[in-house]
Amino acid sequence: MSELLSVADAEQLIRQAMPVFGTECVALDAAAGRVLRQVVRAERDQPPFDRVMMDGIAIAISSSDQRRFRQGGLQLAGMTQRTLDDPDTCIEVTTGAMLPRGCNSVVPVEQTRRDGEHYLLAEDYLPVTGQFVHPHGSDCRMGDVLLEPGVRLHGPEIAVLAANGMAEVEVATVPSVTVVATGDELVGVDQPLLEGQIRGSNDRALAAALRARGFDDVQLTRVADDLAATAATLAELLRTRQVLVLSGGVSVGQRDYVPEALRMLGVRQVLHRIAQRPGKPMWFGIGPHGQVVFALPGNPVSVLVCAARYLLPALQSATGLVAETAMPVCLESAVATNPALTFFVPVHIHHDASGRAMATPLPPGTSGDFSSLPRTHGFVELPPGLAVVPAGTVATFYRW
Repeated sequence: MSELLSVADAEQLIRQAMPVFGTECVALDAAAGRVLRQVVRAERDQPPFDRVMMDGIAIAISSSDQRRFRQGGLQLAGMTQRTLDDPDTCIEVTTGAMLPRGCNSVVPVEQTRRDGEHYLLAEDYLPVTGQFVHPHGSDCRMGDVLLEPGVRLHGPEIAVLAANGMAEVEVATVPSVTVVATGDELVGVDQPLLEGQIRGSNDRALAAALRARGFDDVQLTRVADDLAATAATLAELLRTRQVLVLSGGVSVGQRDYVPEALRMLGVRQVLHRIAQRPGKPMWFGIGPHGQVVFALPGNPVSVLVCAARYLLPALQSATGLVAETAMPVCLESAVATNPALTFFVPVHIHHDASGRAMATPLPPGTSGDFSSLPRTHGFVELPPGLAVVPAGTVATFYRW
């Protein structure tokens, strides 16, 4: 086991070797799901005026106990600001309107009664200075930082960009990715199966995981278990694509040609083989022009584990995405492991009565058994050192 890297060392080597994919400006309507790469500041104070928060009447509260106000005008949302000249009058207002000058309170319409040209306050209703008024500049001031680089742009962030006049936004460039499935036994999902063949699924699973994280420039291809064919296919992809993700052909079997083909093409090996289960044969390297190559084992569970643990975090970090805090969970039952290896165990997550995140281990029979994975939400990482990890152990959870 001495030649195997630890999971922590593998993670660090990948992080140190990964390039940065750059930035581009896109229209706001095309920015959803992208990673922000600029500081966004407030265009002006928010709200930019004292804003009415309820439909009703705006009044000027004084020391008198006035209960009757003559209707003195109308202030709708979007209108220029009106002025209340007479404290015996009121101005009808709508939600979102500017608070008229001279007013310091809004009375909701349901707390009033109309009497001809007058409004009467409801019996026992006592207006308060400042009520139902969203004060000018109370959310933020012009120039305040509203968004930092590294956030993914979802609805709330898009709303902030739009409200501050950001018709274009600087975002991380999405790298081009090709997923390469290796193996003579693989056939397409729509092709008939002959004896000894299986349908390829790793490539589709990897593409789905990548697209779900915002990497939508994903292509799929296959290559036979042949050194010349593997080298030719990879050579062409290295000329045209930024990231290659291979599945299979990476171990030390007589027909595992991927490491040799990559060496022939000048791809620098950063790591090969990690002290983990599943996924021990994983390979990672950097091409002569900064291309990124992840060569993952061919077993389906290994592929998904290595993708979630190394591939996806590395690509997200290379786009500048701020990493989410790792989620701790509590093992609901004991798990048998190998003390020399880090174990990745699929789990189903639920919460107990106190709100703790509990992980029910659902280990597959082998790293090729992926039929049970849809019943799980991800996997936990169990460090080496124990033959049996007891129930109640707190572990780090990774989502598929």
